[in-house]
Amino acid sequence: MGKTADLTAVEKAIIDTLKQEGKTQKEISERIGCSQSAVSRHLSGKSVGRKKCGRKRCTTRRGDRTLRKIVEKDRFQTSGDLRKQWTESGVETSRATVYRRVQEMGYRCRIPQVKPLLNQKQRQKRLTWATEKQHWTVAQWSKSSVKYPQSVMVWGAMSAAVNAASYQEILEHFMLPSAEKLYGDEDFIFQHDLAPAHSAKTTGKWFTDHGITVLNWPANSPDLNPIENLWDIVKRKLRDTRPNTLDELKAAIEASWASITPQQCHRLIASMPRRIEAVISAKGFPTKY
Repeated sequence: MGKTADLTAVEKAIIDTLKQEGKTQKEISERIGCSQSAVSRHLSGKSVGRKKCGRKRCTTRRGDRTLRKIVEKDRFQTSGDLRKQWTESGVETSRATVYRRVQEMGYRCRIPQVKPLLNQKQRQKRLTWATEKQHWTVAQWSKSSVKYPQSVMVWGAMSAAVNAASYQEILEHFMLPSAEKLYGDEDFIFQHDLAPAHSAKTTGKWFTDHGITVLNWPANSPDLNPIENLWDIVKRKLRDTRPNTLDELKAAIEASWASITPQQCHRLIASMPRRIEAVISAKGFPTKY
């Protein structure tokens, strides 16, 4: 027969009250719904909680204090690093145990965001660029049509292993027709990053020959480019798909891109002034975006 549960504080209080009223142990046990021996043990002062079951804790308080010192020395360590140092101090445990002890101490594991490495020159260029664009309005960033104030025009393309020549072909055969459809005779500003195919002299000449203004862009600045967020949306939508062929993959990408709403684009473009301020506040260093 398995062990019965310990008496609760309420049950113990009721037993004491009934005993003062002159009830017998049998009457009390029937009233409470427990065994007569449990009532007897409580009244005699021999009632103690059951011995705790489960696996014995494999680390001591002293060992836990050692781990805390290791964590506080450098909080940017992985559980594997912590386990190695803890083992070197004389405590043999698993990574799972390290993880549990760190959690018990109130720390939470986080995956650091990957940020581009910026040298001083790049940070200064980012800061200068942000200062120059500090007073741009959302309308300037979005290039929204006056006739359709709730619309937004975004052009995007995906391709692999692009060099300067193939990039210019993409611009010629895809970007130009799209720009003609989106903007007509209106002027627009083209934005791309400083990828080798984008910053090539022949690419710059292509834009000059076609009379297209290109927005100057600081190097290593994906946090300033809203389209990076659009690519992230597309990738997250693709996680649930399982394309088996190249055609299925292309179709899935196109469907994911087509599902992006104008409202999402508006929100990203409206974030540009905040991104600019974040770069200025960070003095050119990477931002949360």
